Amino acid sequence: MAAQGPGNRFPQALLLLSLAVLARPPLPAVAASEPPPAALRAGHAASSLPAAAAAPRTRYLLYDVNPPEGFNLRRDVYIRVASLLKTLRKSENWVLVLPPWGHLYHWQSPDILQVRIPWSEFFDIPSLNRNIPVIEYEQFLAESGGPFIEQIYVLQGYAEGWKEGTWEEKIDERPCIDQLMYSKDKHGYYRGWFWGYEETRGLNASCLSVQGSASIVAPILLKNTSAQSVMLDRAENLLHDHYGGKDYWNTRRSMVFAKHLRVVGDEFRKKYLQSTDEADRTQYKEDWTQMKVKMATALGGPYLGVHLRRRDFIWGHREDVPSLQGAVKKIHSLLEMLKLEKVFVATDAVEEEIELLKKLLPEMVRFEPSLEELELYKDGGLAVIDQWICAHARYFIGTSVSTFSFRILEEREILGFDPKTTYNRFCGETEKNCEQPTHWKIVY
Repeated sequence: MAAQGPGNRFPQALLLLSLAVLARPPLPAVAASEPPPAALRAGHAASSLPAAAAAPRTRYLLYDVNPPEGFNLRRDVYIRVASLLKTLRKSENWVLVLPPWGHLYHWQSPDILQVRIPWSEFFDIPSLNRNIPVIEYEQFLAESGGPFIEQIYVLQGYAEGWKEGTWEEKIDERPCIDQLMYSKDKHGYYRGWFWGYEETRGLNASCLSVQGSASIVAPILLKNTSAQSVMLDRAENLLHDHYGGKDYWNTRRSMVFAKHLRVVGDEFRKKYLQSTDEADRTQYKEDWTQMKVKMATALGGPYLGVHLRRRDFIWGHREDVPSLQGAVKKIHSLLEMLKLEKVFVATDAVEEEIELLKKLLPEMVRFEPSLEELELYKDGGLAVIDQWICAHARYFIGTSVSTFSFRILEEREILGFDPKTTYNRFCGETEKNCEQPTHWKIVY
């Protein structure tokens, strides 16, 4: 049988369709600075148009942190937000949008552009995805139809403060205590920092007073708003759901450093510290879900690992931070006790202090990048390399209450080091009670 052309089969349908197109009024012109139609705003892919088949829609969770907070506290906030996402996913299909890195206080290298940095520069994205679904911000822009965030919630405390007595978890929509870090443009949309993406706009913004763990926000996101893209600003105001538990450690273990940074650290260990995974008993599995190491099985490389926090810690005259001479005295004592000849030092000390350290501590080894390496890895990448090398040392000693040191303790716990070689810190000369870090045992 000969095939029939569409002109033979559907002449009336085509005629009606042509008339409908001719009769349809032209779409209004949209200026480049104006938002797209509602169906194409953030969270609305083509599949969410009315004609599409009904499918579970994807909702996007974004977040940001108080600007002065550093790299390693932000890593801790990620763990809290990941826990919230797991709670949300019990009811709906949520994805976490990773907030681009940039403009951090400790990233002070001059002449290097350090904004709009994706997480893949520092972390292994497939590893993160083995724990929760995550996407980079650029992917969110591509999926969601443009640089629009439908709902911004700024998290804050309660104006009346915390009343002594029984701890109560609570959350309420309240007037903003501080002036919003967003301003409305001529179209009524909220403009702000947005991780350096100046073209991003918020459609709505309000404040939530919160006192409690991360998942306390879940009912608000599931019931009080239908927005497909929701941003939680000042997310550091949320506490951990289950600090130190299995869920915490799963998320922490998933935060695998980017392989290119680990390779740089491993090559440095081998060349300058005679340290390899085979000799040090620190074999690493690329799939963190398959890595369960018994405590005290790791030996570590033949060097002492040190994190010596300076700058703002000494400017604040903290009594639990030693003088440079006091730190060097402790390092020499440890080298003698451990019968080691080299010490790897990660520090934010100013140049004059570095020069003094070189004189007082000739055994010191540091990762000193070339300008090309600095531009390639950036300050965040250099911090990761320093932490990776410290994590593989025979023995580690860090700085009191430093999140940089704390992340190293966790990395060593994952690698299977003896707690006695890990949970150590310097003491200040005038400190009366030099309490050592608590051992948070890994949970599988």
